[in-house]
Order: sequence, then structure tokens, then C-alpha cells
Amino acid sequence: MPRKNKKDKKSQGNNGERRYPRPKPKVDFTIDALDYKNVTLLRTFVTDNGRILPRKYTGLPATFQRRMTTAIKRARQMLLMK
Repeated sequence: MPRKNKKDKKSQGNNGERRYPRPKPKVDFTIDALDYKNVTLLRTFVTDNGRILPRKYTGLPATFQRRMTTAIKRARQMLLMK
């Protein structure tokens, strides 16, 4: 198998495509609404199997994501969620 030349590396590159940043999420609830008793809101961030969705999919800021995970875990402890 022949070796790749430097020309081949350039052709595999970016092809002039520009990368755009991910859009900032619009949070339509307050941080006070993230409570373990608000089960309807918390269920939107949990899969059918009961796994917590990561920030990549939820689009929440880091502080909201941390409070959301603690609220979900508390709701599970109180048997409000599965």
C-alpha cells in the first residue's frame, strides 16, 4: 500500500466548511421550579428507562443541570419518580 503524500492530507481537511457555535438554550423556567416535588418538569429530563439526560441533549446551563440532577435523585428517594 503506498504512503500518503502531503497533498492527500490537505484534501482530507476542512474543505472550506465553517463551523458555527451551538445556539444558546432558552430556559423557560426559573431555577426555583427545579424542585423534587415538580415531577412533571423533571420527567422531561429523564428517558423512558429512567436515565438522566446529559447537558448535551437538555441544553441547560451547568447550574440548572446540577440542580436538576439532585432534584431527580431526591424525587427517586421519595418514590415520586422511578
